[in-house]
Amino acid sequence: MILNLSTSALYPAINLFKVLVVLFPFLIIPGLFFQKTLKDDPDVVFLCLGAISIMLNMLWGIIKGNSSMEMGYYPLDMIATVIALASYWFRRYFRASTQTALLAEKLKKTDKLKDDFLVNTSHELRNPLHGILSIAQSVLDSGSISDNNSRENMKLLISVGRRMSLMLNDLIDLNRLKEGRIQLQVANVQVQTVASGVLDMIRFLTEGKPVRLVNQIPGNLPGVMADEHRLIQILFNLLHNAVKYTPEGDIVVKAQAKAGKVFIMVSDTGVGMDKETQLRIFQPYEQGSAGMEGGGFGLGLSICKQLVELHGGTIEVSSTPGKGTTFTFSLPLTDPSRLPSGNVSVLASSDSVTRLETAVSVSELPAVAAKPKADVPATEGARILAVDDDPVNVNVLVNILSLDHYEIVTASSGKEALAILSENEWDLVITDVMMPQMSGYELTAAIRERFSISELPILLLTARNRPEDIEAGFHSGANDYVTKPVDAMELRSRVRALTELKNSVSERLRLEAAWLQAQIQPHFLFNTLNTIAALSDIDSARMTALLEELGKYLRASFDFNNSKKLVPIEHELAFVRSYLFIEKQRHDDRLDVVWEVDDHIEVQIPPLSIQPLVENAIRHGLMKRARGGKIHIRVTNCKEYVEISVVDDGLGMDDYTLKNVLEGTLEKPRGIGLINTNRRLKQIYGKGLHIESIPGQGTAITFSVKK
Repeated sequence: MILNLSTSALYPAINLFKVLVVLFPFLIIPGLFFQKTLKDDPDVVFLCLGAISIMLNMLWGIIKGNSSMEMGYYPLDMIATVIALASYWFRRYFRASTQTALLAEKLKKTDKLKDDFLVNTSHELRNPLHGILSIAQSVLDSGSISDNNSRENMKLLISVGRRMSLMLNDLIDLNRLKEGRIQLQVANVQVQTVASGVLDMIRFLTEGKPVRLVNQIPGNLPGVMADEHRLIQILFNLLHNAVKYTPEGDIVVKAQAKAGKVFIMVSDTGVGMDKETQLRIFQPYEQGSAGMEGGGFGLGLSICKQLVELHGGTIEVSSTPGKGTTFTFSLPLTDPSRLPSGNVSVLASSDSVTRLETAVSVSELPAVAAKPKADVPATEGARILAVDDDPVNVNVLVNILSLDHYEIVTASSGKEALAILSENEWDLVITDVMMPQMSGYELTAAIRERFSISELPILLLTARNRPEDIEAGFHSGANDYVTKPVDAMELRSRVRALTELKNSVSERLRLEAAWLQAQIQPHFLFNTLNTIAALSDIDSARMTALLEELGKYLRASFDFNNSKKLVPIEHELAFVRSYLFIEKQRHDDRLDVVWEVDDHIEVQIPPLSIQPLVENAIRHGLMKRARGGKIHIRVTNCKEYVEISVVDDGLGMDDYTLKNVLEGTLEKPRGIGLINTNRRLKQIYGKGLHIESIPGQGTAITFSVKK
């Protein structure tokens, strides 16, 4: 009985404890909400009211559950909770809307300031530029410049200035179009006349590129209602865009009259665009993809679209990646009654195509101060390959470097540059980074597969100077870079440093080859002397012949001609014959030598280019076997080159050795002479040694030299 009374006395305390445990969170949470309200968001007060309403609801539930009295329930607190939470979200929504409106207004003002800045800057730049062009044109027209090279430089200056003027005009027109301040001076305009003039304007952009401009607008095409100056601007921007993204092929302007309108088409056979690019190409400041050429502001097509729409027409684009692009825009006919019967498309006949179709093949136009791309004679100056798809940039580069008497050959694409590399020896490659189809980075990486960083230096021209862009250039294998616009003094200094580096490396390779040959191995000399001593007792005639050939071999080994770049092939063959005569006397029947040399071969080859191959075949191929073997030296006189082969039937090489023998990466190198020969051949002719080998059957090493 006493225990029961004690337990009953504890019930109130236990119930109170339960109530406190349940109520504690509901007392803390409102306090936290109020604290947050004072610090961060004033709208949290509605959350606090909602929390209090929920707390009261639960408190009332506790009281009702622990009371013996029958009590009613009214959900007013839950209604208050819903209202409080709704008020919170509505306040947040209106506050966010207000902030968004303020940010939008701020962005509009910032965009306006940007446009005003560009326009003001364009105006400020256009005035001095106009003065420069006027002075340059007056000097050119005055006839005071008698030197042809100086006159060409002045023309180039004017061309570059006009291109800059067009870019500044685009910036100004963009702002005028946004504000609706462009008024069209509409009149009857003949499209064929305007197109012919624009093609003449665009011609200088195609210099150095195998691009043909074709005007296929018929002479009987009806006139259009248009502003002539704005039509010129539209056609120029479309043609400029086509030239920029067409490394080679045709750019054709056509037109047809149909349904009261004239549809003008500008087609090219360039790199094309994907669907995503076509959707955004008419937006301001939009450029092509990263694999295409950069440059400009990306405003030309946007301005074209707005100007065409001001004329009441439309513009569309159709393109296939890798096959080309066609822009088609429409203009209203001046007199629809002149529409050809049946609404048949009016295309050009063969006699209506202008002279541009046959006269604007750029490969036929002489490049300013640049030499032809093929059959370039050797000169004392360094040989430089300049790669850029923009002919103006090429001409600027050529004129800057021509002061140092370099021999410069130009290429308009990475693909063409790789083909030219195989034709001659080069001291430096200068390439633009942003080019269509193959970028400067890709070209550099492709060159590095054939030439090391010291064998053929590469200088990148880039408009980007961000660390990641520079890192990408060096990672691809470039030696140096120059940012655009190019400073003439900086460019000349960097080119001079890189060409001197190349010359020093070439000289080192030649001296290395001569030094290696001069280091006659003691065992070779010792064995030869032993052979001479043995022959003195059994065959004095053979001994005398061997002494004579040893003398020739020693003289050839220490000959200063070995340090030259090229020597007559007969000089090298005489050296090889002396070496083989000595080896034949030493090894007798174990060595069989077969010569197959065509008559009347007169060609210059690198010194010590055949002898290391013969020595390698005997030491590492034939004499490693007890029975020896046969070595076959073949010199074949082909039409444009001489092919030299050294074939043996010795041990041969496995795939691993064959893959690494010319790279010097073998654990036990077969000799530096083979590596040196390969590097010198690649420097001079663009191609090194070609090796084929089968283990147990032999090895064939071949190289070719141009006549």
